[in-house]
Formats: sequence, structure tokens, C-alpha cells
Amino acid sequence: MPRPTAAQLAYGSATVVFATVAMLLLSGTTTAVGVALIGLAALALGLLVAVTLPVPAAARRRTTYTPARPPVPAERREHSLRR
Repeated sequence: MPRPTAAQLAYGSATVVFATVAMLLLSGTTTAVGVALIGLAALALGLLVAVTLPVPAAARRRTTYTPARPPVPAERREHSLRR
């Protein structure tokens, strides 16, 4: 899995903060269980926003790059076949 970009982290964090504040103000809850449920819902929403944010093409290319292994010299190949 590729690392999240700075934009994904920023949008996900902002979503968590704003969603938590909005849900707490709208619900008017004062119980610990209600606050915990709202916090969990905001975290889930922030994760959803961060994961679904489109990744730039440059980051996609960077994560799929696998360097080629150097070729094995012929002497070593022949030597390993003799064993």
C-alpha cells in the first residue's frame, strides 16, 4: 500500500476535526458514550475521505516502480550449474 500524500493527511485530519465539532454541536450530547461514538464516526469519515482522495499520477508511478536486478555474469551461472 502506498504512503498517504500530504494532501490526504491534511484533508483527512480536517474532516475529523470539523465533523467532530459539527456532530457535537448538532447532537447536543453530554454523555461520554455519545462523545465517544461521535469521535469514532468522525475518525471513520476522515479515513474514508483520506482513502478516496485521488492520488496524483506522479505518486502512482513512484509507488509501482521496481528496480531491475543486475544480470548475473555468465561465469557465475555456469559455476552454479556445475554443483
